Amino acid sequence: MNIEGSKILVLGGWGLVGAAICHKLMEHNPAQLIVSSLKQSEAEDAVQMLRNEYPDKNPGMFQGKWGNIFTRTDWKDIDFREVLGESDRRKIHIKDIFYELTPEVVENSALYQLISETQPDIVIDCINTATAIAYLDIYNTTINAIKRIEEDNLDEALVEQIIASAYIPQLIRHVQLLYKGLQDAGSQMYFKIGTSGTGGMGFNIPYTHSEERPSRVLLSKNAVAGAQTLLLYILARTPNGPLVKEIKPTAAIAWKKIAYGEVKRKGKTIQLVDMPFTHAKKSDGWLVFDDNDGVVDTGEKFKSVFIDTGENGIFSRGEFQAISALGQMEIITPEEIAEYLVHEIRGGNTGKDVIQGLDAFTMGPTYRGGIMRNIAMNKLDKLEQEHGVNSVAFELLGPPRLSKLLYEAYLLRRIVGSMRYINDFTAENLSQQAFELLNNDTQLRSQVLSIGIAVLLPDGKSYVRGTDIKIPVRRGETKLELTESNINAWCNEGWIDLRPSNFEEWKQRLNNIMEHSNTFPKDDTSSRYNYTNEYWDNFENIDEGKIVGWIFEFEDKGWRFKR
Repeated sequence: MNIEGSKILVLGGWGLVGAAICHKLMEHNPAQLIVSSLKQSEAEDAVQMLRNEYPDKNPGMFQGKWGNIFTRTDWKDIDFREVLGESDRRKIHIKDIFYELTPEVVENSALYQLISETQPDIVIDCINTATAIAYLDIYNTTINAIKRIEEDNLDEALVEQIIASAYIPQLIRHVQLLYKGLQDAGSQMYFKIGTSGTGGMGFNIPYTHSEERPSRVLLSKNAVAGAQTLLLYILARTPNGPLVKEIKPTAAIAWKKIAYGEVKRKGKTIQLVDMPFTHAKKSDGWLVFDDNDGVVDTGEKFKSVFIDTGENGIFSRGEFQAISALGQMEIITPEEIAEYLVHEIRGGNTGKDVIQGLDAFTMGPTYRGGIMRNIAMNKLDKLEQEHGVNSVAFELLGPPRLSKLLYEAYLLRRIVGSMRYINDFTAENLSQQAFELLNNDTQLRSQVLSIGIAVLLPDGKSYVRGTDIKIPVRRGETKLELTESNINAWCNEGWIDLRPSNFEEWKQRLNNIMEHSNTFPKDDTSSRYNYTNEYWDNFENIDEGKIVGWIFEFEDKGWRFKR
């Protein structure tokens, strides 16, 4: 797509890769560059540098945004450790992650609001999402909890911190909010700069976080990065969504600057301390972590020559020499990543788009699969006739809505027989006959109830159910109120609905199918159309499987366009 004239949001635009991408984008005249970073000072610094470097451009084309996009807007400028450290906020955060994606959760999301407010054509995400999520470090939190359990001293706060550190639920919610934001803003492309988690090295990676080798925390980063890639893979397979691409560097990325100055760890200067040999401690007994007796604060700050590698922090000469050595992580420059990214955005094929690679190397539907499907369907039909049964739904595929729709369509097949005769019946008549059919056919009713599907009777005031019930989903409650709104929701999600209003919808649905098919030119015998009259057997029967497939595609918008 065209970069020229586009509004582009760069998440993590102050960082090493983000800054290089901004410079490369400027070669192609975007209409606006919105640079987002964690801290206000970073975003403003990035914007000022761009304005200084491109003085001929309107200063207003560069905008800075800041804050933690993985939390609520109200908390985006608060250290996330403070959020997890405060009881009320921690509970809200957990609900935001684990409960359903409600409009309230969406509207409160810092990521959603950022995309919604800026309305970008292209979103380029340079944030190391895997690091942000995996470095919550569920391992140490859990080990601490186990020790508390052994001491019979486990408190609520620690349990909540473990829940709040769960990697996959946070990643899933992040991608859900991202997708919602991109859809609502009408963004045309999302481009992720991902990570391998290990700088391209294997399980033998010698760099750890003081744990065993390989580091569990480092492997967690790798696992989250992989999970995010597959979530983006299916996001790229979502019809009518943005184009989705990912470049995944598999080397250490370097560098941003080389300088002499204060050595900082996590943004804070390392204070020099000392312990003269005359104060040496005995190497027997116990090592006490907080034993600072004899440690002297020199009052000076650690200063040295360093190389700034962006997200990975600053390295000494020796550290950089080791990590970039031949056979270690080696290095890739941010400018190379930016070059590939811009080429991909403009429609080029670099061979480095991970999503395109997955499309190419995964196996989709096959010609043989289609042939064998016909054989399977014929055999299923034959066995149904031999045994005098109708194989409708077992509630093993899911969702319950699938079973509900299949059984409702099956009831219509039993009552009406042919799709073309649906208008010979009133909704009230269909409702009554469906009730009588289920009332008299005890085996059919038993099968429906036994797989967990409830049946709402025509008056809407009573229902029948089995020992198990799939809808509503039980989430710790022992009961839920039978309100009209709840019942309507449950009928949509998985209850067979015998009310006349539902059969009115079914009449309209079948008429829509016939009208849709009849719009195709009768003299067009090409392969252009899918749901032709021939597909529907000229409406001589009601095939519940075909009908539900049509519903999922045209009503629920659940269809694939990549194969």
